[in-house]
Amino acid sequence: MSAEEAVAPAVIADAVAAAPAEGAGKARTPKVKAPQVPKVNKMAPKAKKEAASTGAVQIGIEYKKDVDFPKWYQQVVTRSEMLEYYDVSGCYILRPWAYKIWQEIQQWFDNEIQELGVENSYFPMFVPAKNLEKEKDHVEGFAAEVAWVTKAGSSDLEEPLAVRPTSETVMYPYYAKWVRSHRDLPLRLNQWCNVVRWEFKNPQPFLRTREFLWQEGHTAFATKAEADTEVHQILELYRQVYEDLLAVPVIKGVKSEKEKFAGGLYTTTVEGYIPTTGRGIQAATSHCLGQNFAKMFGISFEDPQGPLPSGEARPACHAWQNSWGLTTRSLGVMIMVVVIPCGVNSKTSEEDKAAVDERVADIAKQLKKAGIRAKVDDRSTYSVGYKFNHWELRGVPVRLEVGPKDVKSNQALAARRDNGEKSTISHETLVKDVRELLDTVQSDMFTRAKEIRDANVIMVEDWKDFVPALDSKKFCLIPWCEEVACEEEIKE
Repeated sequence: MSAEEAVAPAVIADAVAAAPAEGAGKARTPKVKAPQVPKVNKMAPKAKKEAASTGAVQIGIEYKKDVDFPKWYQQVVTRSEMLEYYDVSGCYILRPWAYKIWQEIQQWFDNEIQELGVENSYFPMFVPAKNLEKEKDHVEGFAAEVAWVTKAGSSDLEEPLAVRPTSETVMYPYYAKWVRSHRDLPLRLNQWCNVVRWEFKNPQPFLRTREFLWQEGHTAFATKAEADTEVHQILELYRQVYEDLLAVPVIKGVKSEKEKFAGGLYTTTVEGYIPTTGRGIQAATSHCLGQNFAKMFGISFEDPQGPLPSGEARPACHAWQNSWGLTTRSLGVMIMVVVIPCGVNSKTSEEDKAAVDERVADIAKQLKKAGIRAKVDDRSTYSVGYKFNHWELRGVPVRLEVGPKDVKSNQALAARRDNGEKSTISHETLVKDVRELLDTVQSDMFTRAKEIRDANVIMVEDWKDFVPALDSKKFCLIPWCEEVACEEEIKE
């Protein structure tokens, strides 16, 4: 992964983080230069005063994202119980709600890459200094972010150990050991692990964190054509993660020379757009490393053509390599249905209460059996309205309400999180109707997001129009010569 990716924002997508007060509003993270997120539990002055006077606990979202995006975002990630602050600056606790989202993404992506022939493995997190310093361009790309272990107890280590910022220099010495013949290729490994990048630029939840989880794929091929094919296969999977799972439209493309992975041949990327801030975001990258690392670490194999006509051995062939990764900065929406008993009070008969409980349990059982994540909120200590707000804040896309009258009518009332619409679902066709409703929510959310993105893409052909377009929060499509000097001028 590139040094730029170390500070790439995440997409806290659509339904997960939208505030109740904003209905279908979608959570979009700021670009890395956004104002610093305030400390947790910092409320608007008026709201804080009112809370203090009544002894109430603030659980909703007090800020509108189009008015104060950083504060809105901070409240979303903490009050939705996705994340908690930790005692080490820049490190955060992923609470079960966020970690489950990561597992959903992980399961889908892992199944896809295994279908391609990629196998999972695990390599140590410590990197010997001599390994990390072997590849000059690569080291320079991460030098400022590397965390070093220099002591064990009170004793100095003989050799400092880096905590992996990425694993090329961990894995490739062993690729050189394992690859001897073209028959040993392709070698396609992936690992799910954590990495540490000691980011000092205003750590922010999910955006700039010193430790994060990711998958990193590292593969080696006999030919460039094979490597090129995989680069784009993986990039397409990343597109599907964002568009098909998270309902976030992205654009596939190739990074510029200065933005590519340090030491690599070229970098492909999926990029998103944040309407609230007018910023682009790097969502995931797939790199072709060329033969640079193979030459550095000696990942080579005998030429399959055999000896030269003279009988002299041909020079060894170096492998063509790729690396690709997706991180917890991509945390977004997951499909889930919450079932809430309603209309039960002190006047409800025990028979009706039992019937509601039985029906709610049956609904959850049917949905889970069909592979739809479902949860019953039967907490008796909270009101129905509180439960509605609780799950709306957490972004659950569909809520099913079941009361005594619904049981007698053999139905449930379904409420959509994205637009508040309600509809009746027959118990006879429960699974089919819920699945169709979830698909509709997903499709509608993606369509709205894409329409907003497309409406903000502008073709700029004259330099004088470029900065004004950026100032108006537009996503600029521009012709350019691809020269580094031109790129630096644009950045400036």
